[in-house]
Amino acid sequence: MSEERLDDDAKLLASIGYKQELSRRMSAFSNFAISFSIICILAGGISAFPSALGAGGGASIGLGWLVGACFAGLVAAGMAQIASAYPTAGGLYHWGSILGGKGFGWTAAWFNLLGLVFVTASVNFGVYDPFFKSLFLPALGVDTSSFGFWHQTLFIAGVTLSQALLNHLGIRLTTRLTDLSGYLIFVVAISLIISLLIFSPVPLDFGRLFTLTNFTGMEGSAWPQHDSVIVVFLLGLLLTIYTITGFDASAHTAEETKNAAANVPKGIMNAVFWSALFGYIMVCTFILVMPNLTDGVKQGLGFLDALLGSVPPWLKLVLATGILVCNYLCGLACVTSASRMTYAFARDGGLPFSNSLKQVHDTHKTPVNAIWTAAVAAIIATLYGDAFLVLATGCAVLLYISYIMPTAAGIWAEGRTWTHKGPFNLGALSKVIAVLATLGGLVLVWVGVQPPNDKVLYLIVALGLVLLALWWGLGVRNSFQGPPSLNKTMR
Repeated sequence: MSEERLDDDAKLLASIGYKQELSRRMSAFSNFAISFSIICILAGGISAFPSALGAGGGASIGLGWLVGACFAGLVAAGMAQIASAYPTAGGLYHWGSILGGKGFGWTAAWFNLLGLVFVTASVNFGVYDPFFKSLFLPALGVDTSSFGFWHQTLFIAGVTLSQALLNHLGIRLTTRLTDLSGYLIFVVAISLIISLLIFSPVPLDFGRLFTLTNFTGMEGSAWPQHDSVIVVFLLGLLLTIYTITGFDASAHTAEETKNAAANVPKGIMNAVFWSALFGYIMVCTFILVMPNLTDGVKQGLGFLDALLGSVPPWLKLVLATGILVCNYLCGLACVTSASRMTYAFARDGGLPFSNSLKQVHDTHKTPVNAIWTAAVAAIIATLYGDAFLVLATGCAVLLYISYIMPTAAGIWAEGRTWTHKGPFNLGALSKVIAVLATLGGLVLVWVGVQPPNDKVLYLIVALGLVLLALWWGLGVRNSFQGPPSLNKTMR
């Protein structure tokens, strides 16, 4: 990449009001890989699979995944167009502020930041269980039945702090690992699919994928009893919501990506497309090789261990190791994304202790205080006992709220205050896609706040909105200036 291109990136960033401080080393593939690593079909596609199976059975997979992926794709397309125009770290915060005003952007920032903390926590919770405790160690013959709270807490803390250290040491090291993750997810997912199909104990019945069976209220199902077929089908979308999320990481690392205006939207769209495609093949395979769907519901998170019981022990260990490593690298990418959002928001004075959180290391050129703060916050979020379902649904709800806020604001701003677009331009379809993305995102948010998650998530969202409103009204609206571009002529 030429110095001229690097200068162009720095000039574009300066026109938005920021100085190039972070190290711009990420290629187009690296930008794709970090979002692809966070989406990680081997994380959410496995850990959230029981939530879909326990809703509408095979149809929640064969049809539900496709519907959810279409919704996610629309949201991603709306985000990608805005990211192409404003390629900055902490993108959703800037977009919301530029398109909807600083108060709107400030609120979007808090939803996004909390969602990123929750997604880091949920991924690393999943690294522990089911992937380390219930899959990897048993494949080695280790009995984990006596493992308790402190095993869980110390393991998750160790994993998260190690990911923070890798981020601390520089974007080059982190990029190399997330690049590896991009390739490894493909290899492990394909190997898992082929292995399960080869050693399947049952004949493949593709009709399962389109047969809706109401498993809500049954033993092992995450959902209470529902009689409405439509509601049951929509509940199954949680699998896709949780899996295909986190693609805002491409935007959060925009200031570390070369030719960001073109490569960031490509990273977002490619990560969603390839995750949707390979994820669909993988989750459909789970349904096809499962001896009995009712038993699969009862097995919960143990369903994959049961499916791998038909493959040779050595192969099970290889696959378990690959899945564990992919999930660790997924958590690494989550820490990267959360810390860049923290840094970007603090840079404009949007967080407590902003002067400290916006500091960039002189040598490593990474936002070190933001990295460690995001990591510690994620660890704290996992201390709530068996928190996975709450963390998973919470991150999906919070992130999708933050995703659709700038997209919705863009519907009104486009052609008025928003006249500049980047290389990725939806053209005449722009407002249509924005409206569909907003509606689709709202459907996904509605799914996330259904029982049994409703009380906790409503409390988080409602309490959060009340606290934000009080904080804003008690003086932040006067001291917080928002992104520098708000005080300049719109580009």
